[in-house]
Order: sequence, then C-alpha cells, then structure tokens
Amino acid sequence: MKNSPLLFYSTNLQTQPVSFSQALMKGLAPDGGLFMPKTIPILSIKEIKQFSSMEYHEIAFVVTQKFLNGEISDDVLKGIVKDAYDYPVPLERVYENKFILRLDQGPTASFKDFAARMMGRLMQHYLKISNKNLLILTATSGDTGSAIANSFYGLDAIQVAVLFPEKEVTTRQRKQMTTLGKNVTTISVDGKFDDCQHLVKQAFSDPELDFLNLSSANSINIGRLIPQIVYYFYAYSRLAKDIGNEKTIVSVPSGNFGDMMGGLLAMKMGLPVKKFVIAVNSNDEFPKYLQTGIYNKIVPSLNCISSAMNVGHPSNLARVVALFGGIMDEKGNIHRQADINLMRKQIFSVSIDDVQTKQIIFDTWNKYSVLLEPHGSVAWAGLQHYLEKFPEENLPSQLCISLETAHPAKFPEHIFEITGINPALPPSLEGIESKTEFFDSLSNDYTSFKTYLLNKYNSR
Repeated sequence: MKNSPLLFYSTNLQTQPVSFSQALMKGLAPDGGLFMPKTIPILSIKEIKQFSSMEYHEIAFVVTQKFLNGEISDDVLKGIVKDAYDYPVPLERVYENKFILRLDQGPTASFKDFAARMMGRLMQHYLKISNKNLLILTATSGDTGSAIANSFYGLDAIQVAVLFPEKEVTTRQRKQMTTLGKNVTTISVDGKFDDCQHLVKQAFSDPELDFLNLSSANSINIGRLIPQIVYYFYAYSRLAKDIGNEKTIVSVPSGNFGDMMGGLLAMKMGLPVKKFVIAVNSNDEFPKYLQTGIYNKIVPSLNCISSAMNVGHPSNLARVVALFGGIMDEKGNIHRQADINLMRKQIFSVSIDDVQTKQIIFDTWNKYSVLLEPHGSVAWAGLQHYLEKFPEENLPSQLCISLETAHPAKFPEHIFEITGINPALPPSLEGIESKTEFFDSLSNDYTSFKTYLLNKYNSR
C-alpha cells in the first residue's frame, strides 16, 4: 500500500501546508517562507546498499519517489528521471580515500543541471495536466541562470525571466543564458546578486502580479532541492567500502545554501555522514552564526572569484534553521533559535578567501593533476581546514567527498592565471563566444522591475 502524499509547510508557519505540486508551482509560500516537507522520509541501509549497483537515474527515482509518492505515477517519474540524467557523474580520486564529486558534466557544465532538468520536467508534467502557463522568475549569481534557461528553453507553457548582477558573472556564464532567446528573457541588474534575489522575492509577494502566475526556479523552490539530495547517496554508495557502518565527511561549497540543504536532507534521510563541511568564500555570515549563535547579514555581499557564492544572506538558511528546530524569516530575523549545539555537532563551517582559493587550485593541480575551479577549490580548501583542525579524523581510510560544482572552463581567465593552462571546453561551451547576446538592463529598483514585467507579460 502506498503512503499518503507528503505535505509541505512554510518556514514562516503562516500558511496552510500544500502538496508537492502546489509547492513546486508556487515556488515561494504566500507568507514569504520556504516550503519544507512536514516529515522527512527515511531510506534504509538495505536500500542504500542497493544503490551501489544502480544507475544514477535509478537512484534518482527511488529518492524522489519517497517525496512524490501518490502524486505522480511510478512510470511517469521513471521516464522523467531517465530523460533528465543522461550524462556521467564522475568521482575523481585525489589521494588516499579523498574524492572529488564532479557535478560539471551536464548540459551547462554545472551542478545546477541536476536540479533544473528534473524540476523543468516535473513542471511540464503538471502544466500539461492543468493546461496552465507559468512565468519563471529567477535570480542568478552565476550558474543557476544558464541551467534554468537551458532546461526550460523552448517549452511552450513556460516563460523564463532571469535576473543577473551586471558585473559579477563571467562572460561564458552570461552567454549561456543570453544567447538563447525564444521563451527565455535575461535581465542585467545594476546591483549585486542579493539585489536580484530581493527583486524576485518582492514580485512574488506583490498581489498585483498574481495574474502572471509566477513561480521560482531558484533553490528557494523545493523542486530544486529534492533532486539535489540524489548525488550524495550516489557518491556514498559508489565509494563506501562498508555501507552503513562507514561514515563520510562531505565538503560543500556554499552560497545560497541550496546544495548544502540537499545534503542535510540526505543526512536526515539516513545518509551515513560524520560531518558536513560548509565552505563559504569571504561572505562569512554563516560561519560566524555557527560560532556565535548570532546572525548578521553581509550587505552588500562581497565580490569573490567564486562568484556563484557571493551571497550575503542565503535564502536557504531559513530551511537550515527550520531543520534544527528554529524559525528564521525571509529577512534573516530569527524568531526562534535553532538547536545550535546540534548544528555544531553535525556541521563545520569555514570561510575561504580568494588568496586561499587560488592557492588551492595551484596546489591541487601541481600535486595531484586535479583541476579545480574557484567553487570546488573553496570546498576542497574547507575540507583541508577541517582535517587540519581535527587530526584524529585525518586518517588514510577516512572517506571524504568534496563537491566540484562547475566546469573549470567557465573560469578560463582565473584558471590560466593560476595554473598557466587553458582548460578544455566541454561540449556545452563550444562556440559560445561567437553567439549573439540578447538581454535587457534595469536599475536596482522594484518599481522599474514591476513596470518591466507588466509591459512585457501583461498580454501573455
């Protein structure tokens, strides 16, 4: 007998729980909070052991079916995940039992592909059933925009508007989303990523825009988080020699905290994790919060070469706080403190500046012939900090998994400056420099943004 479908509540606790399809389509809860599952399904050790002989898309089916059970047929879900995950997910050994999980082999060479492709296909499924249209509003600090734009490109029932900070994305990151056209609109904002994100959140909370049927494809959407749980189970099942008894240390480069939240949900589902290393760049609001219990946003966020992590107030921190029993609103105000001691027991967080980021890229390439990009470098540096601080954990047999979230070829100037080599282009980036760009420019002003949306989409 199938279980009843899961319900999803708002982290602000001021709205009624909804189904997965409702949470997926709405993106942001009406009260401004983020949707979270009321109960977190558990995977048994027997199920996790079975993952070791399964393809990635088969693992994705098992994990996502735990959340969508009763809302979508098994046959449809199997078709969705098989279509979404048709590319390799390499695990690269660096030394001893320390590995890089390379999430950079998808259509846009970014870990965002894992969430965006799955979410786009789920949305398309539900839209066909309801015969409705959506306008996806999303803010990007780098890779989200290109992954969302490519995943939703050409879908008849969905329009996409991507906001990006004018001066904080690389040329290749920008061109992956500004050269598409059709149903994809890109908007350059004279501001920071946090400003773009704030404009999107204001639009979601504006009743005068309800008729546009807005939805989000940022990691504020629960449809982005659930697919990101999968690769943690995939990596562990491939690498652990004694599944269940062996615990891993996982290092995650973190900006808006969607990736880390997927990992924390995996741990709550039963993934044997000894510690999560949450590595941030110079935007160190979370390490300070973990240390002191006092949260202060960084405004404006600091510009680092790990551009997708230039976030001064991670939206998904509200979910992290909720997972540990607290309440944080969308502005970063804590209304009920989380169990900070439990958080410290399960999470280690460290800030890695640009100097360290570059040094780790140089050292890892020269010592191990492993090429990292800035975000993966932050994660690898964070892992090294943890192992140095806790030498009792720094054993040859200790399984450690560090996430590489973008392809080095997306950052050619930095990689060449640091290592003297030009990383080979993945297929998704070939010929992109010669493509024509189409994007609009706006000031960092909500009135201007709202007027833009009304003028462009009012007749849709």
